[in-house]
Amino acid sequence: MTSHVHHVTVDCADAYKLATFWAEVLGSSLADDDFPGDPEALVRTSGAALLFVTVTDPKSVKNRIHLDVQPDDRTRDEEVERLLALGATLVGDHRRPNGRGWVTLADPEGNEFCVECGARERARLTGTRLPVTADDVTSAVGLAVAAFKESPADDWHIPAGTLTWDCWETVEHLSDDLFAYAVQLGAPASSRDTDVPFHWAPRRDGGPCNAVFADPAAGTSGLLRTLEANGALLTAMVRTAAPDVRSHHVFGASDAEGFAAMGVVETLVHAHDVAEGLGIGWTPPADLCDRVLARLFPDAPADEDRWTVLLWSTGRADLPGRERVTSWKWHGAPLEETPRP
Repeated sequence: MTSHVHHVTVDCADAYKLATFWAEVLGSSLADDDFPGDPEALVRTSGAALLFVTVTDPKSVKNRIHLDVQPDDRTRDEEVERLLALGATLVGDHRRPNGRGWVTLADPEGNEFCVECGARERARLTGTRLPVTADDVTSAVGLAVAAFKESPADDWHIPAGTLTWDCWETVEHLSDDLFAYAVQLGAPASSRDTDVPFHWAPRRDGGPCNAVFADPAAGTSGLLRTLEANGALLTAMVRTAAPDVRSHHVFGASDAEGFAAMGVVETLVHAHDVAEGLGIGWTPPADLCDRVLARLFPDAPADEDRWTVLLWSTGRADLPGRERVTSWKWHGAPLEETPRP
């Protein structure tokens, strides 16, 4: 058994006021039962929550432990200006042009923290690949569910694009894919050289072999809830898996990022299949397609529309001047661990 960090606790003069500042920094909110004047205030984050506790003794020396902040969509410079406008103060500037370094700020009570480049900006400045993340799984599944909800179809037992499955079966299969990738990441280290031995079987001859099926009595809303739940399961496993975790996949033992990318690809292309069957539009974000192509299809053409390339890579579209893909697989193993010719 091990322990984990539940809260990062910050002593301060006004717990509610300082927690409000940090909630703005992190795009979060205070707990519902926190109010001005309370001796404690909690800010929940995707990792350990920040717990602010009012104490009587003032801060007197530099913090021995501090937080490092990385923006998701803003640049480091934009984030520094935003935080200064919220009430932070500049302590030290250690930025480097190549994206390394940091800016040290202090919150309204003088607690030092640092602002670094986010992953997107660092990749742009260094010319490296931007990784696929747990948030990408959440985004892909959310976009697919939102698109499916636009369908006026009452009966989803109609062919899904060029597949031999119907739209209902294809969403079930997608849910099962997300489930399967999540449980692979959760397998004990001693058994990560094989698939987790769930019983996969079709409901009908020619149907997908699943361990996950939606209750037909729940209708399409229940089917989509199943998809959302399994997407959340994979998101959680990717977010919490250790960096050195490797687990079996037929296309190469993979890490958490690889399974996240697999889940995104399955979601994007099967949403395409279902959208064709339901007669609804479906075009996912180009940057999301680009990230999963770079991770799973590193040899894919780089000079074409990224969504079209992903469809071509999975045998669903043509590219001018290139043969149609009829047999394909992705690159499961982490790229840095695979010798390149």
